[in-house]
Amino acid sequence: MAAANAQIGMAEAAYFPTVTLSTNSGFQSNAFNNLFDEHNHNWSIGPSVSETIFDAGLRTATVHQYTATYNSDLAAYRQSVLTAFQQVEDYLAQVRILSNQLQIQRAAVQSGAQYLTLEMGRYQTGIDPYVDVVTAQTTLLTDQQTAINVQVQDMTGAVQLIEALGGGWDKSDLPNPHMVAKWPSRSETAIQQVIARRNRRHGNPRLQPIRQ
Repeated sequence: MAAANAQIGMAEAAYFPTVTLSTNSGFQSNAFNNLFDEHNHNWSIGPSVSETIFDAGLRTATVHQYTATYNSDLAAYRQSVLTAFQQVEDYLAQVRILSNQLQIQRAAVQSGAQYLTLEMGRYQTGIDPYVDVVTAQTTLLTDQQTAINVQVQDMTGAVQLIEALGGGWDKSDLPNPHMVAKWPSRSETAIQQVIARRNRRHGNPRLQPIRQ
């Protein structure tokens, strides 16, 4: 966006004339033996101005082209920001839902283990056939597999959330108040002032300075 904004300024500079300052210095004489005498020394200095009178709308079209490029880059940047917010919200919801689901599934595994223990006791006392024990074992195994799958999804969602956040959610990863309140450098301030002056001069409020 900063590069596209600078291209607009370069295109708008073509509207103004080009001023050239040139100098000349040397010696001039009819005879070679006194060519370098002081009175034969001559010099000149002067400006020259050149400007394109007619370009069939080339400069205007170039400004419009770079303005359209800037607006396209701006829209792409906004879309990237919106996509990032969407991903963070989606992964936050995913982690929250899967965490609750994992807790419920682990409770189901504990219930399945108790069911298997009770069914094994009933089989050993001769109350139920062994097929009921197999059924309890199958139920417990299914609950354990589901719990593992949910845990994998929960861990994957946590990694995706960290990626969407840009590297982590720990407090140490965030800028401290001193860093947030830090004044920009002199070079950054100068760039912002130049862009702001150009935008005010040409009356284009949409081309705002790019925040570093």
